[in-house]
Amino acid sequence: MVQHFRPAFMMLLLFTLLTGLAYPFAILGVSQALLPFQANGSLIVQKNGPVASAIIGQNFTGAGYFHGRPSATSAPDPADATKTVDAPYNAANSSGSNLGPTSQKLIDRVKADMEAARAAGLSGSVPADALTTSASGLDPHISPAFALLQAAAVAKERKLPEERVRQLVQDNVEGRLLGILGEPRVNVVRLNLALDALSPAAAP
Repeated sequence: MVQHFRPAFMMLLLFTLLTGLAYPFAILGVSQALLPFQANGSLIVQKNGPVASAIIGQNFTGAGYFHGRPSATSAPDPADATKTVDAPYNAANSSGSNLGPTSQKLIDRVKADMEAARAAGLSGSVPADALTTSASGLDPHISPAFALLQAAAVAKERKLPEERVRQLVQDNVEGRLLGILGEPRVNVVRLNLALDALSPAAAP
């Protein structure tokens, strides 16, 4: 029996060292050497320390901020742990709505979001990403068209020239990956941080 146990134990020990220690530490070393920003959470750091992650959106609701796309994430209901409540951009519970185009709940939500957009002063054609959630519920990006659509309302609330705010949007547009993959986009977290750094007194 010992002759069977010994090689089995040695194989267990070997693969524990390889896959449990050597491989994770090797990947950690490579990631820290080649992609330290991404490996450490893509954190955006300001004077007082980390303020956000560049790859996780936040639920901006103030009139003086650009808003991201709707989020379908949820959290446990404080009043009843067996139920959930809406918790936009809850990074602990990434999820989509899984609602189809015939879902009345989805139709009602889109209509409500459209009415809210109109009430916030958005006029003209509303881009799809203003009314649809991302698959993760955490996407920090919106289309340049959606960002520019919000520029007038943000400028009015901040008492800034609209053209200055529109230029800020253009300055924060990220192009296609390698020039061909994906679509141009704007990171709402970075845009709002840039907006906070822009004071009315500094505007031309």
